[in-house]
Amino acid sequence: MDCKDRNCGAVAALSSLLAGLVFGLGLIAAGMTDPMKVRAFLDLTGAWDPSLALVMGAAIAVGVPVMALARRRGRTWSGAPIEWPQATAIDARLIAGGLIFGTGWGLAGLCPGPALVALGSGWGEAAIFVAAMLGGMALHALLDRPR
Repeated sequence: MDCKDRNCGAVAALSSLLAGLVFGLGLIAAGMTDPMKVRAFLDLTGAWDPSLALVMGAAIAVGVPVMALARRRGRTWSGAPIEWPQATAIDARLIAGGLIFGTGWGLAGLCPGPALVALGSGWGEAAIFVAAMLGGMALHALLDRPR
């Protein structure tokens, strides 16, 4: 049965909602929404807290087999085709983006997913991070548009 033969929109929306809830609860439970815990993880020469490495390791252990299964299937559970990124090159843009992302993560103690969860839980300072993140995304869209 093809995706067009079923109500893929509703299934995809429900799947997205459930995945987002599980993801958000996992981030809260793991402490990823606590900037001090994140900074302690990044402080290798001070009071290093390795607990987030276990969280990341567990995420990789779950993610690798699931991604392998998704590659073999080629379609989501709702039947929609999976669109995989085509770019594979490690270039200056990728390295610069990683450096900007890592610098922001280290300075703020948040990255985009946990920041959105923190904002949704009512933490006011997360609003500053999210506003800056959206501003950066808008700036990128403006500078990267085709000329």
